[in-house]
Amino acid sequence: MTEFESKQAHYYSQEDVQQILHLAISRQVDDDDKEFSYQQLLEIAVEMDISPESLKLAERDWKNLRGELQHRQTFNTLRRTRFKKRLGNYAIVNTILVAVDLMGGGGLGWSLYVVLFWGMGLALDAWNSLQTKGEDYEAAFQKWYRKYQLKSSFDNILNKLFKATSG
Repeated sequence: MTEFESKQAHYYSQEDVQQILHLAISRQVDDDDKEFSYQQLLEIAVEMDISPESLKLAERDWKNLRGELQHRQTFNTLRRTRFKKRLGNYAIVNTILVAVDLMGGGGLGWSLYVVLFWGMGLALDAWNSLQTKGEDYEAAFQKWYRKYQLKSSFDNILNKLFKATSG
Protein backbone atom coordinates (compact mmCIF):
# COMPACT_ATOMS: atom_id res chain seq x y z
CA MET A 1 0.00 0.00 0.00
CA THR A 2 1.40 3.39 -0.93
CA GLU A 3 1.64 6.29 1.50
CA PHE A 4 -1.10 8.10 -0.43
CA GLU A 5 -3.47 5.12 -0.13
CA SER A 6 -2.84 4.76 3.59
CA LYS A 7 -3.69 8.42 4.23
CA GLN A 8 -6.95 8.23 2.28
CA ALA A 9 -10.06 7.43 4.31
CA HIS A 10 -11.74 4.22 3.18
CA TYR A 11 -15.53 4.07 3.22
CA TYR A 12 -17.55 1.01 2.28
CA SER A 13 -21.21 0.42 1.66
CA GLN A 14 -23.03 -2.10 3.83
CA GLU A 15 -23.05 -4.59 0.96
CA ASP A 16 -19.30 -4.15 0.46
CA VAL A 17 -18.70 -4.72 4.19
CA GLN A 18 -20.77 -7.91 4.07
CA GLN A 19 -18.85 -9.23 1.08
CA ILE A 20 -15.46 -8.35 2.55
CA LEU A 21 -16.29 -9.96 5.90
CA HIS A 22 -17.70 -13.03 4.16
CA LEU A 23 -14.46 -13.45 2.22
CA ALA A 24 -12.35 -12.83 5.33
CA ILE A 25 -14.28 -15.43 7.36
CA SER A 26 -14.01 -17.89 4.49
CA ARG A 27 -10.23 -17.46 4.39
CA GLN A 28 -9.93 -17.61 8.18
CA VAL A 29 -11.44 -21.07 8.35
CA ASP A 30 -8.89 -23.70 7.33
CA ASP A 31 -11.37 -26.54 7.29
CA ASP A 32 -14.58 -26.24 5.24
CA ASP A 33 -16.36 -28.54 7.68
CA LYS A 34 -15.60 -26.37 10.70
CA GLU A 35 -18.71 -25.25 12.48
CA PHE A 36 -19.17 -22.34 14.84
CA SER A 37 -21.14 -22.54 18.06
CA TYR A 38 -23.81 -20.01 18.86
CA GLN A 39 -21.50 -18.62 21.54
CA GLN A 40 -18.77 -18.03 18.93
CA LEU A 41 -21.31 -16.38 16.63
CA LEU A 42 -22.42 -14.16 19.51
CA GLU A 43 -18.80 -13.20 20.26
CA ILE A 44 -18.23 -12.25 16.62
CA ALA A 45 -21.41 -10.17 16.65
CA VAL A 46 -20.38 -8.38 19.86
CA GLU A 47 -16.99 -7.56 18.35
CA MET A 48 -18.79 -6.08 15.35
CA ASP A 49 -21.09 -4.06 17.63
CA ILE A 50 -24.16 -6.10 16.66
CA SER A 51 -26.69 -6.44 19.45
CA PRO A 52 -27.76 -9.92 20.58
CA GLU A 53 -31.34 -9.02 19.62
CA SER A 54 -30.29 -8.14 16.07
CA LEU A 55 -28.33 -11.39 15.90
CA LYS A 56 -31.37 -13.40 17.03
CA LEU A 57 -33.57 -11.68 14.44
CA ALA A 58 -30.98 -12.27 11.72
CA GLU A 59 -30.69 -15.93 12.74
CA ARG A 60 -34.48 -16.33 12.63
CA ASP A 61 -34.62 -14.71 9.17
CA TRP A 62 -31.78 -16.97 8.00
CA LYS A 63 -33.61 -20.08 9.26
CA ASN A 64 -36.79 -18.98 7.49
CA LEU A 65 -34.91 -18.32 4.26
CA ARG A 66 -33.12 -21.65 4.52
CA GLY A 67 -36.43 -23.43 5.09
CA GLU A 68 -37.99 -21.71 2.09
CA LEU A 69 -35.03 -22.69 -0.09
CA GLN A 70 -35.43 -26.32 1.00
CA HIS A 71 -39.15 -26.19 0.16
CA ARG A 72 -38.35 -24.68 -3.25
CA GLN A 73 -35.85 -27.47 -3.92
CA THR A 74 -38.49 -30.05 -3.00
CA PHE A 75 -41.03 -28.32 -5.26
CA ASN A 76 -38.56 -28.15 -8.17
CA THR A 77 -37.67 -31.84 -7.76
CA LEU A 78 -41.36 -32.75 -7.70
CA ARG A 79 -42.01 -30.77 -10.90
CA ARG A 80 -39.05 -32.37 -12.69
CA THR A 81 -40.17 -35.84 -11.59
CA ARG A 82 -43.71 -35.23 -12.85
CA PHE A 83 -42.37 -33.95 -16.16
CA LYS A 84 -40.10 -37.01 -16.58
CA LYS A 85 -43.12 -39.25 -15.98
CA ARG A 86 -45.12 -37.38 -18.64
CA LEU A 87 -42.17 -37.58 -21.04
CA GLY A 88 -41.93 -41.33 -20.44
CA ASN A 89 -45.66 -41.78 -21.05
CA TYR A 90 -45.35 -39.75 -24.26
CA ALA A 91 -42.46 -41.88 -25.50
CA ILE A 92 -44.12 -45.21 -24.70
CA VAL A 93 -47.59 -44.41 -26.04
CA ASN A 94 -46.34 -42.71 -29.21
CA THR A 95 -43.89 -45.52 -29.95
CA ILE A 96 -46.79 -47.96 -29.80
CA LEU A 97 -49.01 -45.70 -31.94
CA VAL A 98 -46.30 -45.25 -34.58
CA ALA A 99 -45.72 -49.02 -34.62
CA VAL A 100 -49.44 -49.70 -35.04
CA ASP A 101 -49.61 -47.10 -37.83
CA LEU A 102 -46.63 -48.69 -39.60
CA MET A 103 -48.07 -52.20 -39.25
CA GLY A 104 -51.36 -51.00 -40.71
CA GLY A 105 -49.58 -50.52 -44.00
CA GLY A 106 -49.22 -47.39 -46.01
CA GLY A 107 -46.44 -45.92 -43.84
CA LEU A 108 -46.86 -43.20 -41.29
CA GLY A 109 -50.10 -41.26 -41.33
CA TRP A 110 -52.43 -40.49 -38.49
CA SER A 111 -49.86 -41.29 -35.77
CA LEU A 112 -47.74 -38.30 -36.80
CA TYR A 113 -50.62 -35.98 -35.85
CA VAL A 114 -50.80 -37.52 -32.39
CA VAL A 115 -47.01 -37.28 -31.98
CA LEU A 116 -47.01 -33.67 -33.18
CA PHE A 117 -49.92 -32.32 -31.11
CA TRP A 118 -49.05 -34.24 -27.95
CA GLY A 119 -45.43 -33.17 -28.46
CA MET A 120 -46.46 -29.51 -28.60
CA GLY A 121 -48.34 -29.94 -25.34
CA LEU A 122 -45.35 -31.70 -23.83
CA ALA A 123 -43.04 -28.88 -24.95
CA LEU A 124 -45.27 -26.34 -23.19
CA ASP A 125 -45.31 -28.57 -20.13
CA ALA A 126 -41.50 -28.71 -20.22
CA TRP A 127 -41.34 -24.93 -20.40
CA ASN A 128 -43.59 -24.60 -17.34
CA SER A 129 -42.10 -27.47 -15.36
CA LEU A 130 -38.43 -26.63 -15.80
CA GLN A 131 -38.71 -22.88 -15.35
CA THR A 132 -37.76 -21.69 -11.85
CA LYS A 133 -38.35 -17.94 -12.12
CA GLY A 134 -41.20 -15.62 -12.95
CA GLU A 135 -44.74 -14.96 -11.84
CA ASP A 136 -46.15 -18.28 -13.06
CA TYR A 137 -43.48 -20.21 -11.17
CA GLU A 138 -44.08 -18.16 -8.03
CA ALA A 139 -47.85 -18.70 -8.24
CA ALA A 140 -47.37 -22.46 -8.73
CA PHE A 141 -44.94 -22.61 -5.81
CA GLN A 142 -47.30 -20.66 -3.51
CA LYS A 143 -50.19 -22.96 -4.46
CA TRP A 144 -48.08 -26.06 -3.80
CA TYR A 145 -46.75 -24.62 -0.52
CA ARG A 146 -50.28 -23.90 0.77
CA LYS A 147 -51.26 -27.49 -0.01
CA TYR A 148 -48.05 -28.71 1.67
CA GLN A 149 -48.79 -26.68 4.81
CA LEU A 150 -52.41 -27.86 4.88
CA LYS A 151 -51.32 -31.49 4.53
CA SER A 152 -48.68 -31.02 7.26
CA SER A 153 -51.24 -29.47 9.61
CA PHE A 154 -53.70 -32.28 8.91
CA ASP A 155 -51.00 -34.91 9.52
CA ASN A 156 -50.05 -33.24 12.82
CA ILE A 157 -53.67 -33.26 13.98
CA LEU A 158 -54.02 -36.94 13.06
CA ASN A 159 -50.79 -37.81 14.87
CA LYS A 160 -51.97 -36.02 18.02
CA LEU A 161 -55.33 -37.80 17.77
CA PHE A 162 -53.64 -41.20 17.44
CA LYS A 163 -51.35 -40.46 20.40
CA ALA A 164 -54.29 -39.33 22.51
CA THR A 165 -56.37 -42.42 21.69
CA SER A 166 -53.52 -44.90 22.07
CA GLY A 167 -52.13 -43.39 25.28
